[in-house]
Amino acid sequence: MAQLTPVLQAALRDAAVTRDVVIERGAAAALPLVAARRVTGARWMVVADERTWRAAGHAAHTALAGAGALIAPALVLPGQQRLKPRADAAHDIARQLTEADAVPVAVGSGVVNDLVKYAARLTNRPYICMATAASMDGYAASGAALLQDGFKRTLACPPPVAVLADLDVLANAPAQMTGWGYGDLAGKAVAGADWLLADALQVEVINPGPFALVQDHLAGWIADAPRLAARDPDALGGLLTGLLVSGFAMQAHGNSRPASGSDHQFSHLWEMENLQVGGEPAAHGACVGVGCVAMLGLYEWLLARPAAAVQQARAPGAYDDAALSAEIGDAFGAADVASAAREEMKAKRATGDRAKRVARFAEAWPALRATLGARLIGASAMQRHLREIGAAAHPADLGISLQTLAADYRRARLIRRRYTLLDLLEDLGWLDQAVADLFAPDGFWGRQGAARATNEPVPMHPEPIEGDTT
Repeated sequence: MAQLTPVLQAALRDAAVTRDVVIERGAAAALPLVAARRVTGARWMVVADERTWRAAGHAAHTALAGAGALIAPALVLPGQQRLKPRADAAHDIARQLTEADAVPVAVGSGVVNDLVKYAARLTNRPYICMATAASMDGYAASGAALLQDGFKRTLACPPPVAVLADLDVLANAPAQMTGWGYGDLAGKAVAGADWLLADALQVEVINPGPFALVQDHLAGWIADAPRLAARDPDALGGLLTGLLVSGFAMQAHGNSRPASGSDHQFSHLWEMENLQVGGEPAAHGACVGVGCVAMLGLYEWLLARPAAAVQQARAPGAYDDAALSAEIGDAFGAADVASAAREEMKAKRATGDRAKRVARFAEAWPALRATLGARLIGASAMQRHLREIGAAAHPADLGISLQTLAADYRRARLIRRRYTLLDLLEDLGWLDQAVADLFAPDGFWGRQGAARATNEPVPMHPEPIEGDTT
């Protein structure tokens, strides 16, 4: 088997469940040995959709059969249109696993993996994943992001005991899927910044190991866009490594905080509302990439605030629960979605007194500002990287208007209890002004809206965000 990179080896050592990773050409040949080592005497069922069956599922099934492993008939799900991540579909897979008394091998990418992961949890079985595209970070993550009762939830379930990926299969995956993976990885920049913020405000302390696994290597992974655009197999292996390391960081921490922040809240909002692109559900990584750019723009706005404004900041007063409930009702039409959002916001507001958070923010800001400025990439620079690989980088790429995006800065914070920059700006009473400034004619999105309307090039500013000396 090919040697893993040092960072992947370190991440695997700390992983709570996953014990094997194979990233190499012809990875299916390693499956029987890995399967026998991880689950003795199991009867295996390959679960794929029609596309991933052709890409790697048949090879996995054949390798297991050729090695004399016990195998059940493969479960090949319809795949002419992308599968939807619905919890009831996972229940159906679980029923078939129980009837066959089999342990699953998930062959596919995001939706196939999440469906099988949750099905394995429902049947109290381990599972193995064969990744067919470097398209998302959920392969090695605990939890499955599925639609349940109309609301996008991360349902608790263990990650796979092993992950395998064939470099040639990754290289032959649709180019847009690599863009999705790159967008998902890019979002870690915002996830790290949001965690630094929550830590400084004593909302959620940083776990140094998982934080470093992702953040200390992120810049190098993001810099590989040109080789990824050329479908270089080794570069794709590197992208998948970054995505797997993010998943292992989540395993080590116990939840998705190391890899998911306000960038993902935009994605979850749009996916929950069944955003369509070209007649298909919008891809998770595409949504994350646009959400990442949206939040980097908001971080740039915060970093540009005068020091005096931060020192004089005060919380606007006690929470108005009635106003929040009304906002949620206006934001979400479905009663069950609004109810779930109210529960999320209730949990978030229980994290402490916002006047104290604002005071902590003012005290911590000089050091925090320097840290964020050194770590964050600029919003325009991130757009340039995303466009270089052919990934979504602007809301228009997803069919979302700038007017809708402006409203979604408020709506995105309502669907998850995780504390992020969106919540800090709301605590400060600055969120509406920040969004208005971003969409003003001279703001980040305002300039881009005019540029797109006139087909003029959008200015790119690849320099990292710099802290001032005030």
